[in-house]
Amino acid sequence: MTYILGISALYHDSAAALLCDGKIIAAAQEERFTRRKHDPGFPEKAIEYVLAESGVTLADVDNVVFYDKPFLKFERLIETYIAVAPRGFNSFRMAMPVWLREKLFLKDLLNKQLRRIDPDFSVEKILFTEHHVSHAASAFYPSPFEEAIVLTVDGVGEWATTTVGIGRGNDLTMVKELHFPHSLGLLYSAFTYYTGFKVNSGEYKVMGLAPYGVPQYKDLILEHLVDLKEDGSFRLNQKYFNYTAGLTMTNKALEDLFGHPVRKPETEQLSQFHMDIAASVQAVTEEIMLRITRDLAREHGIRNLCMAGGVALNCVANGKILRDGAFDNVWVQPAAGDAGGALGAAYAAWHQEMQQPREVPSGDQMQGSYLGPLYEDDAIAKELTQAGAKFSTYANGELVDQTAQALADGKAVGWFQGRMEFGPRALGARSILGDPRSESMQKTLNLKVKYRESFRPFAPSVLSEDVSDWFELDGDSPYMLIVADVQDRIRRKMTDEENALFGIDKLNVKRSDIPAVTHVDYSARIQTVHKETNPAYHALISKFKDLTGCSLVVNTSFNVRGEPIVCTPTDAFRCFMGTDIEVLSIGNCLLRKEEQDPALRENYETKYELD
Repeated sequence: MTYILGISALYHDSAAALLCDGKIIAAAQEERFTRRKHDPGFPEKAIEYVLAESGVTLADVDNVVFYDKPFLKFERLIETYIAVAPRGFNSFRMAMPVWLREKLFLKDLLNKQLRRIDPDFSVEKILFTEHHVSHAASAFYPSPFEEAIVLTVDGVGEWATTTVGIGRGNDLTMVKELHFPHSLGLLYSAFTYYTGFKVNSGEYKVMGLAPYGVPQYKDLILEHLVDLKEDGSFRLNQKYFNYTAGLTMTNKALEDLFGHPVRKPETEQLSQFHMDIAASVQAVTEEIMLRITRDLAREHGIRNLCMAGGVALNCVANGKILRDGAFDNVWVQPAAGDAGGALGAAYAAWHQEMQQPREVPSGDQMQGSYLGPLYEDDAIAKELTQAGAKFSTYANGELVDQTAQALADGKAVGWFQGRMEFGPRALGARSILGDPRSESMQKTLNLKVKYRESFRPFAPSVLSEDVSDWFELDGDSPYMLIVADVQDRIRRKMTDEENALFGIDKLNVKRSDIPAVTHVDYSARIQTVHKETNPAYHALISKFKDLTGCSLVVNTSFNVRGEPIVCTPTDAFRCFMGTDIEVLSIGNCLLRKEEQDPALRENYETKYELD
């Protein structure tokens, strides 16, 4: 058997993934183990996990593959600094010590770190792939397609910011590239920064904020910032940006253009202006993506599209690409960001470096993206007992019945079952669940459970066989990467008075029969739940349907603001105790908040306040 270990590290969202003879054994982000959100460090704990999951050691691994090429990235940095000099000296001064000490000699650094795991590890086993090749490989090779166009769009890899590949069988050939500094990902990140959110983690907040606004600045962006061509290629006017030379994303010229300074994070309230800006950059992003995909479909005549890169996590744009009809099928890698590069690097080595054949599955090879740690019932009970938890144990069917009844009673439920998800989305393994029919559930979960902005929408997890009963989607969205509208029959038309409300005031308007998962524009970010990939979650929603007639639940990630999704039973108990989650269903154990030690709960709540 041939084992290939893929690694992404040193920028953000470090991860490890392991293939055995081209099949995924395990994959996980380092943040889940270290509890440091978007952890960029060497993924030592993730590597330890994927090796343990397969029952092998590092000595058994044939190759370790890193997800980008440091010398090409360093070339881009040096050429950029020279091009903008003398501007950019402060950025240059901060970047060079790290590069000259570590990143430029990455092979040696990786070798040293891997020898901490196995003192006899051979440096000859280390390989490198280009950043966008890693992304493209992560999208095409596990996809259900024999042939596909592969589109990767992100901030920047080495030089590339947008690439197009053609995948056929085990071959993946890159045919087009757009280079730095012209980047759709960086454009979106610039407006993430401008609206006061954190770059590389707050982009989805901008996407969620956009429906509260009107894209009245779209034309201004296209006139001054983006020179967009018919085929979707574009150039960004660097007059308005600072990311090539400075330590910020935008500059005074952009503030003058829109008439507002950068929003102060945490302290300055969101205004209608910020909502309109979010709507405008979202509209520009959708326009660019639609032009690119339409042109690719016309040029190549291939009916399948695979996508990866951070921009592929923009599920609103993905939904519009699917509905646009240029492609019959769209498949997005669920770990589309840098974490997924670890998986793609391993795939690239197996199929491209080693020229191994590819078997095309009837579905896909991601196994529902349930590729992380699994905890057996005995291990769960042991951790809970050590933490001081009070719990009851049930057989599987009875546990589902109890949990579904709690949801029907309007309770917020922590759901910790099976293997942890790989990627940024909770898909019914490490999730917080609620009743989508509740008018108060969205506000309760945001403010009292997640401790985050009240405008943030929640996703529905719906039985795959019932999705078209509730949403305008005729197909699957197993990885929560497609947005579609709720069906007209369940919408509640807003009154004239309600329509007159501005922005986030619309949060309290009942927009449909499932208001907790219906955004202000009648849309929802859908996860279709399949019995084959997650039988326990499917059984829970089916029981909830039996009780209520509603075949979907609210699904949000099992974490609080600023923390990674929970990984261990101890993580889950801590989150349960420190928030207003009322019931925790974990393995065969059921915990109810009112049965827990009040003093213990006070300790956990205090810790969250300090965080």
